[in-house]
Amino acid sequence: MNTAPLKIMHVILSRGFAGSERSTAESCNQQCIHNEVTLVISKRHRRRGASIVDHLDPRVKIRSISSRFLVQRSLSKVIAEETPQIIHCHLRRSTRVVAKISPTAATVSTLHISVNGPHFQNMDGLVCNARWQLSEVPSNYGGKTFKANNSVTPHRRLSDAEITQLRAELGVQPEIYLIGAVGRYHPSKAWDTLIKAFKANKHQSVCLIFFGSGSQEAELKQLAQGDKRVVFAGYRENIKDLYQCFDLLVCPSRFEPLPRVILEGMDAGVPVLASDSGGCKELIDDYGGFLFETDNVAALAGALEKCITTKPARHTPDLTEHHIENANRALENFYRELVLSKGLETGRH
Repeated sequence: MNTAPLKIMHVILSRGFAGSERSTAESCNQQCIHNEVTLVISKRHRRRGASIVDHLDPRVKIRSISSRFLVQRSLSKVIAEETPQIIHCHLRRSTRVVAKISPTAATVSTLHISVNGPHFQNMDGLVCNARWQLSEVPSNYGGKTFKANNSVTPHRRLSDAEITQLRAELGVQPEIYLIGAVGRYHPSKAWDTLIKAFKANKHQSVCLIFFGSGSQEAELKQLAQGDKRVVFAGYRENIKDLYQCFDLLVCPSRFEPLPRVILEGMDAGVPVLASDSGGCKELIDDYGGFLFETDNVAALAGALEKCITTKPARHTPDLTEHHIENANRALENFYRELVLSKGLETGRH
């Protein structure tokens, strides 16, 4: 297949820096090594101090537009100026705007959730990170689909001294069993289920630390009130270091396409306990871990009890297919397939 450089444009109009933004940044940073990459973002891209722009390779060209006024016109102007061959949309808003523009470039959207709007049908290609997403693409969709491997960038291994120091900074002594919970404070994450299940266990040499932020923070803190073993540590830039401090990572989501948090936890070698929902189950089935029935407080309490008492060993599965360079190579091949199907020249300048 032709490997001449491509002109790639990514569009994401969200705010802050969560899973979708992290995935987009990793794609941009890998693709800019051999291609010309432009990222279009909202002028209001920062939320609670966090933004995708803080995580981008300097070779990625950033274009910002208003996400509130004349969005379609502004994006059309940027597309005309940058002349991309492929436009990769992330999340529903950018997909909807690009679908309305109907550019000459090949268009693709990642299903960070599912085909949850008619505009996805107008994309030349759909990227599915999970197998269940492929099965739910409408049968009348006329474009091409691609099963991607959600990327993960392998993180360096911390020394025992570094781990001890990080745990101490969190107020966690060596004998404490540390359960980590990472992600937005949002109802879909089912942190309320985790707090209820955790409080049902009376072990004192254990703690549950939440890393993240979001609209549900006050509600969750109220639910955890009275249990000093539950700590809210806020959003942390060094979360990939912190995974290695955990004795257990819990992902209790009510709905999750294919959670990057689980992949990052597995890369760190931490045992994972997750709900049997969507992509959570898919990753546990593929790489090992523990499952409980989604939103079942008693089932999660029982699973926590078992993990706390048996202390499962650390486990680092082979995630080679998900490593960013391998996952991106396959994605770029899909880009080229779409560009050729549109009759566009690859490798033009």
